Amino acid sequence: MSWTRILAPMTGAPSDAAALVAAAALAAPFGARVSAVFAPADAADLMPWMGEGLMGGVQMAALESMRQAAAEGEKASRGLFDALEYAHKDFQVLSSPVWACLCTETRLSDLVVFGADPARGRGPLVEAFQQVLMEERRPVFVARGVPDLSRPVAVAWDGGKEASRAARAAVPWLQKAPETLVLAAPAATPRTFDPQRLVDYLAGRGVKARVHPIEATGDAGPLLLEAARTLGADMLVAGAFGHPRFQQFIFGGATRTLMQAEGVPSLFLSH
Repeated sequence: MSWTRILAPMTGAPSDAAALVAAAALAAPFGARVSAVFAPADAADLMPWMGEGLMGGVQMAALESMRQAAAEGEKASRGLFDALEYAHKDFQVLSSPVWACLCTETRLSDLVVFGADPARGRGPLVEAFQQVLMEERRPVFVARGVPDLSRPVAVAWDGGKEASRAARAAVPWLQKAPETLVLAAPAATPRTFDPQRLVDYLAGRGVKARVHPIEATGDAGPLLLEAARTLGADMLVAGAFGHPRFQQFIFGGATRTLMQAEGVPSLFLSH
């Protein structure tokens, strides 16, 4: 298994730099292409607010402001892209309808890389992050540093379909990692599962893995983060929103804890 295309959405924000560098680090071991896509604010999104008939001064001013912001964002994005020291890369500007075009690009990519801010609900890519992860169900990497293949990778495992999708999608990286640690916290989930089954699955794909049981009780999110950090994992692979979204919205949940956390490890998520 291999990755051939890593997608990095951009808006011109300074945080785009971390996502680009992470995308290149993820792509390099496979000789994959890094595709940077600039996603400007879409003027079509303003149309429902402008009413019918001729646009007045306020509406024209809003459109002009949006055009200027898009031009500045594109210039900043191109600057970051040009500064990226990676040979196999390309840059494109998405046209209206921007979000539909972005979704199309994600469907033709193996992994989509975002900076830490969208996962925490900050910045202009928040909606895109949610759309890609929850609706398009594409694997997403939340960059909190430069991926490092000299360090182990942790995989959160509860036997659920979200966790299994994440683990399968991450196999190309796990095959190159020195060790994969399967984190299992039976007391933190109502599911009954055998983590050794995942170890056996990964072994059949050339992944060196072992189970690391978490005996403590409590919320799964903090337990997983603490275990990953203690073990020196560079990346935490996890299923996203394994419980109903309404329940997650009201009560938070492990996924929200993982996304709001500061510092390493970076996250590899799939829904």
